Amino acid sequence: MVKKAKPFNFTSHMKFLFLTVCPFLLLIQPLRAQLVSDMDDPKLYAQTKQVNQFFRRFNGEENEKGDRYYENDKPYHTLKLRKKYLEILFDAANKGMSAELKSQFTKQVLDKSAPVFLDFHGTDWFCETSTTFTFQEKEQAITLFMELEKAQLGYKWVISNVYADAFIKSFKRDTTKVGKFLHPLSHELDFMNFHKAFNTTDSISQYAIKRFVPDQLTLFLYEVQKGNLKYKTVNEIKFHFFQVKGWYFELTNINRSGYNTGWLISNLVELKTPKDTEVMKRFLYESR
Repeated sequence: MVKKAKPFNFTSHMKFLFLTVCPFLLLIQPLRAQLVSDMDDPKLYAQTKQVNQFFRRFNGEENEKGDRYYENDKPYHTLKLRKKYLEILFDAANKGMSAELKSQFTKQVLDKSAPVFLDFHGTDWFCETSTTFTFQEKEQAITLFMELEKAQLGYKWVISNVYADAFIKSFKRDTTKVGKFLHPLSHELDFMNFHKAFNTTDSISQYAIKRFVPDQLTLFLYEVQKGNLKYKTVNEIKFHFFQVKGWYFELTNINRSGYNTGWLISNLVELKTPKDTEVMKRFLYESR
């Protein structure tokens, strides 16, 4: 005999769902509330999480939640918004930047007659990356300086300069003392002393002109191509800006608790003359 199927009891079905699903929903609700609370944490809004965001905040192109402002939006590039952001874009823990110095910088940037905006695709800013390579089976610290270069489809990062102690030591010499040299009458002997000069590789740089400076980028590319330099990792990244006339500032990613965190201006220097700018750039490229 075929048993008849029991009729569907809608009331019993809903009671079952209520008893099994509702407790689960009650467990999820506090978790969801916590997630929303975390998202609304003012610390997250205060943190400048990306370099692009630093540009937008410096220029007054986003709100505190990270929503973009565009040219037709009322708050776009307003003095009030920019002043608000500039107050939190400095590393407050760095006592080397005085309040007066920051005030002078801010005053120039926010000048109503000639406000200064940072240009991501512009010149006068570059990236410094501290990396580790292996060279001759030993770890070597190598600093790569990166710049944005215009390409067919937009822009790309390229290596503009390199600094490595391994390269400097190979070409280091004291030009103030008399070392090995080619006699001024060597030409009369068809430079027969070339043989001696080129077989003493440890002192070959002494035969170069005094103003010789090794092109470390060329050396770097050559050693990488030969397989002698092998990339390992990036250790630190920072950015150097010269886009505000008469000023230099450094941008560093600072990771700590509190509101004043993320990509912040960690160094600020007033450059009173063009020579000061040249000296600063040379310092950044050569004094690692």
